[in-house]
Amino acid sequence: MYLLIITLPLIGTIFSGLFGNKIGVVGAKLITVTSITLSFILSCFAFYEVALQGSPCYIEIFKWFDSEMISFSWGFLFDSLTVTMLIVVTSISTCVHIYSTEYMSTDPHIQRFMAYLSFFTFFMLILVTADNFFQMFLGWEGVGLCSYLLINFWFGRIQANKAALKAIIVNRIGDIGLALGIFTIYYVFNSIDYATVFALAPVFKDYYVIFFGFEINVLTLICFFFFIGATGKSAQVGLHTWLPDAMEGPTPVSALIHAATMVTAGVFLIVRCSPIFEYAPTVSLIITISGAMTAFIAASIGLVQNDLKRVIAYSTCSQLGYMMVACGTSGYAVGMFHLTNHAFFKALLFLSAGSIIHALSDEQDMRKMGGLLHLLPFTYSMMFIGSLSLMGFPFLTGFYSKDLILEWTYSQYSINGTFAYWLGSISAFLTAFYSMRVLSLTFLKKPLMSRAIISHAHEPYYTMTGPLFFLSFCSIFIGYILKDMMVGLGSDFWGSSIFVLPENVLLLEAEFLETKIKIFPVILSLFGGGFAFLFYNFFFKALVNLKLSFLGKKFYTFFNRKWFFDKIYNEILSQNTLTVAYEHGYQNIDRGVIELIGPNGIWQLFSPISNKLNYAFNFHIDTPKKITQLF
Repeated sequence: MYLLIITLPLIGTIFSGLFGNKIGVVGAKLITVTSITLSFILSCFAFYEVALQGSPCYIEIFKWFDSEMISFSWGFLFDSLTVTMLIVVTSISTCVHIYSTEYMSTDPHIQRFMAYLSFFTFFMLILVTADNFFQMFLGWEGVGLCSYLLINFWFGRIQANKAALKAIIVNRIGDIGLALGIFTIYYVFNSIDYATVFALAPVFKDYYVIFFGFEINVLTLICFFFFIGATGKSAQVGLHTWLPDAMEGPTPVSALIHAATMVTAGVFLIVRCSPIFEYAPTVSLIITISGAMTAFIAASIGLVQNDLKRVIAYSTCSQLGYMMVACGTSGYAVGMFHLTNHAFFKALLFLSAGSIIHALSDEQDMRKMGGLLHLLPFTYSMMFIGSLSLMGFPFLTGFYSKDLILEWTYSQYSINGTFAYWLGSISAFLTAFYSMRVLSLTFLKKPLMSRAIISHAHEPYYTMTGPLFFLSFCSIFIGYILKDMMVGLGSDFWGSSIFVLPENVLLLEAEFLETKIKIFPVILSLFGGGFAFLFYNFFFKALVNLKLSFLGKKFYTFFNRKWFFDKIYNEILSQNTLTVAYEHGYQNIDRGVIELIGPNGIWQLFSPISNKLNYAFNFHIDTPKKITQLF
């Protein structure tokens, strides 16, 4: 059963990708959807057996690599952390597969698309079920490859080409960090198996190595490398620029990347390696500050974006910052709880946005929408539920985990915890503002589309509405259902899959904070949503005047240009790097030293000798006239 969970998506990939022309469109849809649905059903059984019944499972298939001192097997680990991720990945992937059968029905390459989706899911399952770092790295690189293929699915579009290249290049920076971390682990522990490394981590907590002339704690160095890897995959500030551009792919791809796969891999890596990160407080401090800044920066950029999918993309970036804040303050269980909740309401938002785009003939600019409340009432209901859950509206799914993260950080009573709490609270205000802004511009204001588009706008068919209904149910109730089980006091749900030092267990303090500290983020969220509703529906002229003021223009430009991250990277870092590489690397080294020692130097050395020999031979040999004429 456990191996079938992983192999079923691969079977769907093989049939749809290699034999798509033989089985046809209907066959490709049927096989891939059936495979991923069966994988989800089996994941539910695995969740019951492993997480609820407390029976972890380890499967070793065969020795994968055995050479001298390094040896590891092709094995799979199923503990509470793994089966939770299995539920998240397979459930969202099932919804996306079913949704795609209708959304991509007019695309001539739908077999290839379905194969890519299943392949993406397969590699994510490899990543979360691995029992060693090398196998995890295989899945890590696999999801990066599949993200490139899916973002660039419409390869005839130049923007899709650029976005896919940007995604894979930016992620290479993070991948280098992860690879260096794995190399360091093998250098220190002589093993890359989870069980061995995690068991020996306390032994090496006072072990130092020389790195670039500096004496650094080895666990701190490993965790810093892993943090770089997580920063790339989970789009933390600095390496976050690829995530909004990934919207160039089809909308189901955006839902799969942002909700259940790729971007959650970085958070999963940190949670999985909690036995190491607990002994690296310096890196945990960096993770907390980076996560809080990511949440705030992404939320501020989302305020002024006009592309519907980009606003939701920046909300993903912001929510990932919350998860990182939780992990940086040793709240790994809280971070995983928010990851699980976020997957459902974020998938709901993206797929609802896909229904809007599908109904409006691929229009994504919110300034050209409006009045869809009466045209798409079901989609409005789904979008409304997802937005409220994202805002952290009381008693919806997002409320139970996002507010718990802020309470957890404040209960640290430290500078980094307080910093994360206040910045996270401000980010909650901004999140509520742009969430209500999306609803107002898209559904509540006067329609700004052409008559031809309005006349053809309609609700999607059941293959698209079915997944939306399931996700809306989860966006309302799943937080309430899972809270006491995952993060409740006295719960042993995570077992040994998450390790926290006794002095860092502060959930009891978080439960008994002052009421004003607990409700402050909720009040900010309600005010943010209320202000956006009033401004965009009743005081729109005042908002326009504010934007056209001197300070308004400055702030709008700054946020709309995404804090100038792309400008800095493109015009300062990339151009200067290319200039230095050309002038010093290419001209001086390639064209200078290498060619002088290599082909040019050899030619200059032997050319005079060969000329003299040629002259000597030609002078003494009398070539027959007939042969000369022949040639």
